[in-house]
Amino acid sequence: MDVQTLKVLLPLAWSGNTAYGDWNSRVPSLNQCAVTALVVQEYLGGDLLRCKMTNGDSHYWNRLPDGTEVDLTEDQFNYIEAKPIKSEYIVRSREYTLSFVSTSRRYDLLSRRIQAIIDHQPLPAI
Repeated sequence: MDVQTLKVLLPLAWSGNTAYGDWNSRVPSLNQCAVTALVVQEYLGGDLLRCKMTNGDSHYWNRLPDGTEVDLTEDQFNYIEAKPIKSEYIVRSREYTLSFVSTSRRYDLLSRRIQAIIDHQPLPAI
């Protein structure tokens, strides 16, 4: 697995059920950051980075083992007013991020959907 493959697979697997809050099929990456960062970490390793946004919400992305930062949901910021303040980030553990029931449930669904695409199986609905 590599970043480019995940970049292709993730939009096929994102849905309203994997998003945190509002979601729009015209902006599939909207509110998918935490679960997406967890999937990237699942396949590629590295750190989960988290920062505050200008509206007080938070945003997650990845730092890969080689030090490269990858944000596969950053295009959502072309469509919303709030912006991430990436210069003020912290590293979050996988355990902490998955300790939130909603995040864990959404991640599990997204992870299963990605695996279904890889296996050429029908996508799990919920």
